[in-house]
Amino acid sequence: MSAIIQSQDALGEEEMRMQKARDNSDPGSPFTVFRGRRFTTLVVKAIAVILLSLAAISFLLPLVWMVSTSLKPKSQIFVYPLIWIPRPPQWANYGKALNNPSFKFLLFLKNSLYYAALSVVGIVLSCSLVAYAFARLRWWGREVWFVITLATMMIPFPVTMIPLYLFFSSIGWGNSFAPLIVPNFMGTAFFIFMLRQFFLGIPMDLSDAAKIDGASELQTYGRVIMPLAKPALASVALFTFLYCWNDFLGPLIYLTDGNKYTLAVGLAAFRGQYRTQWDLMMAAATVVTVPVVVVFFFAQRQFIEGITLTGIKG
Repeated sequence: MSAIIQSQDALGEEEMRMQKARDNSDPGSPFTVFRGRRFTTLVVKAIAVILLSLAAISFLLPLVWMVSTSLKPKSQIFVYPLIWIPRPPQWANYGKALNNPSFKFLLFLKNSLYYAALSVVGIVLSCSLVAYAFARLRWWGREVWFVITLATMMIPFPVTMIPLYLFFSSIGWGNSFAPLIVPNFMGTAFFIFMLRQFFLGIPMDLSDAAKIDGASELQTYGRVIMPLAKPALASVALFTFLYCWNDFLGPLIYLTDGNKYTLAVGLAAFRGQYRTQWDLMMAAATVVTVPVVVVFFFAQRQFIEGITLTGIKG
């Protein structure tokens, strides 16, 4: 019993000595170094949080200004200093914008959904097939063709805009959605690269096991690889939907019939020759932005997971 008491006293004395060492430690002691590193880490984290918060606020300012302007009377839009909270809010601006005879909201909404939905199907199907061939199959010249595919990303759209317009017009695809949708079924270099990176991270043993069971390449692609690639496919689908939903130049070039306009082009109805109805345009733009926010809100987990996992293996 006395031995136990003595050992406890010894431990207590050792703890006291360690505490004194922490309190009276010199600049070079391990305790001082540890506290200094911890303080530096906290400072770095605090600076990072402040910078990210400022960046988030800067990105949110245009959205806040758009919503604020959509509720302002015309007399408060361009006054200085800026009025962020409308007095009083003009909720009628939304009704005027959606009922504007030049802005056929439901028709433009249908056209935008048609364009975006078919483009998503085309991109996901074509890019996943090509990426599967680049990542999972062994064939002559694979790396060379992959480099050529990536090289196409360096060609800006303005370079090919006029030749593509002349080509599609010559085959009778003018004033139709075909020039906007059909090319998406041919694949896009960026999404091919993105999916290839994801497919490279899937063990080849799974494909080998499927072949042993008698599965063909298409069956392996559809039943083994595609279910595992849902996060990456969700990211590709979301990127494509956002691009098509916001695409202004493509529909403007190929569509001449006002009844085929998308929402992005239809917003130009509020810009007249002599004046622009900024309050109604911002109200319509807010409504057009809502579906994008909703889609991202429900798909953000898959989107972030897909972006993270596509860089696992190169």
